[in-house]
Amino acid sequence: MDVEVTVTSEEGCAVGEPESEESPRGAERQRDLPANWILQHPKYQELMSLELGDSAQVYAAFLAYVDLTEVRQWQDVSCRGSSELQLVLLEGREREGQPTQLVVPVPAQRSISHSWIQTLLGSPGPGGASPASMLLCAVAPDSSLVYHRLTAGLLTPSPPEDIADQDHRQHRKRRLR
Repeated sequence: MDVEVTVTSEEGCAVGEPESEESPRGAERQRDLPANWILQHPKYQELMSLELGDSAQVYAAFLAYVDLTEVRQWQDVSCRGSSELQLVLLEGREREGQPTQLVVPVPAQRSISHSWIQTLLGSPGPGGASPASMLLCAVAPDSSLVYHRLTAGLLTPSPPEDIADQDHRQHRKRRLR
């Protein structure tokens, strides 16, 4: 299985730059936001209205949505529910003109089996067909996000650039002799 790992800390998920409570803007922001601002956020309420998964999975989906849209600047990010999988799924484009990717946010403490991953890969993705790959987004209790690329079958990794360049130069030297 090909795995791509990216880590984003809790600060990376924050909307805007983190500020200390001592700074004027930080203190102002602390007064403006209610303690349960996430529960009042329109996207969180939309995710809850899907009535899929438990509250931990919905919270994971919300944090992944904020990370994709605000931090990573993905395009056309949307949410949909899968009643079969009891999951909130995210779809979006990393950049303009790229294909839509499926993102599956799950709480990090959730147990994941190989058969569950196979079920995910067999489920309809963007466009209705089973996706060739998807991103599994594990959300830790401290709001850290880790993305893993899941693919059906095995993929041969690309050689590192420096090794490929060395092979090319050696081959060229042998041809010149």
